[in-house]
Amino acid sequence: MSMPPSISTSMPGAVIAEDEPLVRREIRDALAELWPQLNILAEVGDGLEAVAALESFRPNVFFLDIQMPGLNGLEVAQRLNGQAHVVFVTAYDQYAVSAFEQGALDYVLKPISLARMRLAVDRLRSRLSEPPADLHRIAELLREFAPPESKYLKWLTVPHGGELRVVAVAEISYLRADQKYTTCVTPHGAFLLTSSLRQMKEKLDPQVFWQIHRSVVVNVGAIDRIYRGFRGALEVKMKGREELLPVSAAHAHLFRESK
Repeated sequence: MSMPPSISTSMPGAVIAEDEPLVRREIRDALAELWPQLNILAEVGDGLEAVAALESFRPNVFFLDIQMPGLNGLEVAQRLNGQAHVVFVTAYDQYAVSAFEQGALDYVLKPISLARMRLAVDRLRSRLSEPPADLHRIAELLREFAPPESKYLKWLTVPHGGELRVVAVAEISYLRADQKYTTCVTPHGAFLLTSSLRQMKEKLDPQVFWQIHRSVVVNVGAIDRIYRGFRGALEVKMKGREELLPVSAAHAHLFRESK
């Protein structure tokens, strides 16, 4: 949970609950331009942290992602009911529009549009003097229309020098065990993750990421070529990479149709 160094309690406060760092930044930047008097009390990345932020800060406004790890936005909304004005953040306009038009709540779509955020801010300002809307009905509507949530990772936050970089899972070429850690390799570089290879594999779609060796998991879509090496052993070359990765005998069957 990130917080600003100093907060004034004389102005309305908000919490941004969104699991994608880049979207959090888009929301924060838009609010800084459109509503500079609004205090950003905290930025959180999952539902459990969102509930904790509600209890710690008692914000006037919540920007709440519908799909988050821990508790999703709909589950958090049930706990927020009557305690804060909510703007849902969603990528799924096909159901959001019809559901929200039946309630007194607002929403913004990803990627964040400054024009749409301006409308949400105007509505929030006009409602701050009123009690927050009843979230139970709108949460049920959203639950009915929402697409199923993927249980697999879509992005990673990786260390890059003294900063953090967001890497889309689709960018990953392969993952390699590095003692109790994991090296994440893309066509443009490599990053050390603190999770083990086994832990990372459990978070990735098995139809996309194949284990080809006890220490290597590859993105199938990033494979460039498959070679037959010494004594018939297979090796794979990834797009944008020069190194060859070994395929153990136990996993060679994955490539039978490609031999």
